Amino acid sequence: MTEPRIENLRAALDGREAPTVGLWNRLEGRPRTTDFARALRVEARDALWMLTRQWQLGEFRGTDAGSPVTAAYSVDATTPSRFRPAGGFAEPLPGDRPLEAVAERRALPFAFGEDRIAFDLRLAIGRRWMKLLDTDPLLGVLVRQKFVDRWPIALPDPEADADTPRVAHPEVWAAMQAVAGRRMDGYEFYRHLKEGGPAHGGIPDLLGAQRDALVPLAARLVTWFDRQLFEQPSTDEEGRAVNSAWDPARLEHRFSVAAAVPGAGEKVLTAQEYPGGTLDWHAFSLDPDTVVGGASPTASTFHRTVFPAPVRFSGMPLARWWAVEDGQTNFAAVSPDSTDLARLVFLEFALVYSNDWYQLPCDLPAGTFATIRGLVITDVFGEQQWIAPAGTGSDEDWQRWSMFTLDTVGEDDVPADTGLLLPPSVPKVAVGPVLEEVALLRDETANMVWGVEETVRTATGDSRRGGEISAEARAHLLRLHPPTRPADPVAAVVYRAMNSVPEHWIPFIPVHVPPRQRAVRLQRAAMPSVVDGEPVLPRTALLRENLDDDRRPPVPDDERQYYVHEEEVPQTGTRVDVAYNRTRWRDGRVSVWLGARRGTGRGEGSSGLAFDFIEDTGKRPGA
Repeated sequence: MTEPRIENLRAALDGREAPTVGLWNRLEGRPRTTDFARALRVEARDALWMLTRQWQLGEFRGTDAGSPVTAAYSVDATTPSRFRPAGGFAEPLPGDRPLEAVAERRALPFAFGEDRIAFDLRLAIGRRWMKLLDTDPLLGVLVRQKFVDRWPIALPDPEADADTPRVAHPEVWAAMQAVAGRRMDGYEFYRHLKEGGPAHGGIPDLLGAQRDALVPLAARLVTWFDRQLFEQPSTDEEGRAVNSAWDPARLEHRFSVAAAVPGAGEKVLTAQEYPGGTLDWHAFSLDPDTVVGGASPTASTFHRTVFPAPVRFSGMPLARWWAVEDGQTNFAAVSPDSTDLARLVFLEFALVYSNDWYQLPCDLPAGTFATIRGLVITDVFGEQQWIAPAGTGSDEDWQRWSMFTLDTVGEDDVPADTGLLLPPSVPKVAVGPVLEEVALLRDETANMVWGVEETVRTATGDSRRGGEISAEARAHLLRLHPPTRPADPVAAVVYRAMNSVPEHWIPFIPVHVPPRQRAVRLQRAAMPSVVDGEPVLPRTALLRENLDDDRRPPVPDDERQYYVHEEEVPQTGTRVDVAYNRTRWRDGRVSVWLGARRGTGRGEGSSGLAFDFIEDTGKRPGA
């Protein structure tokens, strides 16, 4: 069916004869001129309305203050010049390397007791000595071979138990066979030079001119290793690295630096719990009870006049009410609870007082302890105001306000220090592959703590999984000492006094702390080997603390024990790894050191250790 045609559309619309017919109207602007200059000026047509809105928003509420225009300040800056590890002796703080290299440096483990390891470094030192010999025309190939014969790398004995770390792993054994008798043990030669021995000692058939030529080359080798190759702790008269900041009982670094501050004497800054990594100001605390001594006065005073700049951050309220803020950060949409004080304080700062903050530029070199002597602000009215630090007062006053300031060690009521520490650190350190890694975890079933050697360094300097190293060593010892096959069981069950755990699990048992016997600490213990019943010793330098002490006369066995504070191993456990670190100082000097870092563990673990249990032998009665 088709709709009838409407002949007179206007009459049909006026009389509403056809209600299905729609009508649309469009309003179009008709500009009076082709010039848009006035329209682009966005003129305010109602000035009274605008002033009223400004009054409602409080923009006419005056305060007895003006915006800062210029700021003049005076700063005393001094450089820390002394370094002292916890329990060590004070020494000058080097200014040509970052503080991380001085605080984290560890001695290179060239030997565990009488076992020689780190053959990669031994070969590197020997290769350096050979290159030095090539620089002198008097020293030829024959002299090179004589040094190889005098300081050789001996071939391990596959039948000796002591050489198990060098022959149990196939790759290590192959590397030892390749270099034995063909390369020089550079570290033994270096130790010979450090102990005062001549470079030609033990080298036969040398001419006088050749001996004289070896003297400066030997001095260059010692200087190269001590200053350019690796950063190492200072040593004592017997050559032991005793001035290390690593605290094995706390599993962290502890050290102090000292600076001479004008009018205040020596300021000692102590890092009590530095786990390793990037060192910043918050790792230090003022320590008035510690005396380092010997800090040289290196203070300098400078004056600056700068222009303050308002603090800006994303989402902050803009200065004028008709401006539109960035919608990506909307603090007004945050709905904190009444007990969420931290969020409430932050929102109050961001939404109410954010435009009251200004920042001043102040350039300080790295490695500076700075104290502001005075700060004068000149505002837009030409008035000058003396600004006092907000963090002054008693250090125990919880109502004082401060940022980026140092706390004080201890609980004494001392005046707060408003100095600013900018440590001589670097923003980035290249960390090499993990050489050693130990996970200390709690085993509630066995009621002890285990030090699991997850990564172990081999004799050639490479790292392998601790489970693989212990399994290969165990298999090698079983080949050397095959056990006697036990008699077949005759009963259906057998009694076991205890079972075994993997040999890379080192036990730590709780013991009382003398003399009060109320506190508890963790003592390193040992599990018996399944091969010969001897105690299984750790393979990592982290857990071999006091085992490789070569002091003369030998220390008693009770001083070779190793203890860890119980609170250092929480329920989540803790992890410590050792790796090489490399960075450049601001003058381009390269610093390389071996350092340890501590991190959070991965929770509890179970070793499967059990005592006094019955085991099914598979025998049946009457069989």
